[in-house]
Amino acid sequence: MRLRPLIFSVLLAAAAALPAQEQDFSKVEIKSAPLGAHLYLLAGSGGNIAALIGGDGVLLVDDGFAALADKIRASLKGLGAEKPVRFVVNTHYHFDHTDGNLAFAAAGATIIAHDNLRTRLASGGTIGNGGSIAREVKPADPGALPAITYERELTVHVNGQDVRVHHYANAHTDGDSVVFFPASKAVHMGDIFVRYGFPFIDSNDGGNVRGMIEACEDVLRVVPPDTRVSPGHGELATLDDLREYLKMLQDTSTLVAQRLAAGESLAQMKQEKLLGAWSARYSPDKAFVDTDAFTESLYNSLAQHVARHGPAPRPSR
Repeated sequence: MRLRPLIFSVLLAAAAALPAQEQDFSKVEIKSAPLGAHLYLLAGSGGNIAALIGGDGVLLVDDGFAALADKIRASLKGLGAEKPVRFVVNTHYHFDHTDGNLAFAAAGATIIAHDNLRTRLASGGTIGNGGSIAREVKPADPGALPAITYERELTVHVNGQDVRVHHYANAHTDGDSVVFFPASKAVHMGDIFVRYGFPFIDSNDGGNVRGMIEACEDVLRVVPPDTRVSPGHGELATLDDLREYLKMLQDTSTLVAQRLAAGESLAQMKQEKLLGAWSARYSPDKAFVDTDAFTESLYNSLAQHVARHGPAPRPSR
């Protein structure tokens, strides 16, 4: 089944004006697409979800909105799941990917995430790009916090597969995980890779375009050539789609860095529409991350020094 594109701009703009618990989820349909043997991509409202189904129970990557938990369970049952969700891996702390944590944890699932993600969920704060995009989020319920956290890499052995969870520092946020399914030749990238246009870089929470570039480069380096790529939002992708997205990040960052080195201000870059050549492809009408907002994100990323972790083990092919 072909998945309908999910437009994050609409999602987050609506969520900013209306709390998740007041949104009408009654008409949301959970669609699915195969990622590999017993591995599926689920999409409805919120971030994409990966689901590995088997005799040990279900492993989810992200869990969307709490109001959709029953619909997600029904979708899993329709795909052949005979046991409940056993593990949930969060790719980052944003509410459209983690709001279901409490519902699934209360039913017995173990939540897994990077150390920084747990800290962000527990404290709340302001999601934003350091410029025109900002949204306050409240601390999560203690029951929604990950029970297992990791620093660099973690492997979950479930349903006959070795599921590799790897941290990429200072990318979409400072607590990002990319989840590799080597046996299925599939990878779930969270919001490090999206297909709705220019990405949202949460610089308020440690995000940085340089980290996003490094993460995309590393994924392309370590996975087999026929790997299927699940983005945080949007349709299932190929490695060629990821390469195109990476080139956009590289080219736009290079241009902004050159102007920054020449002493241009952010206001000057926006006034001259520095990234206008990419607008038609990556800044559709009513985009949440329009060209100006993405220029802000790049400027803020490249103008600051961001610490990096050293090299970490990479998933085997």
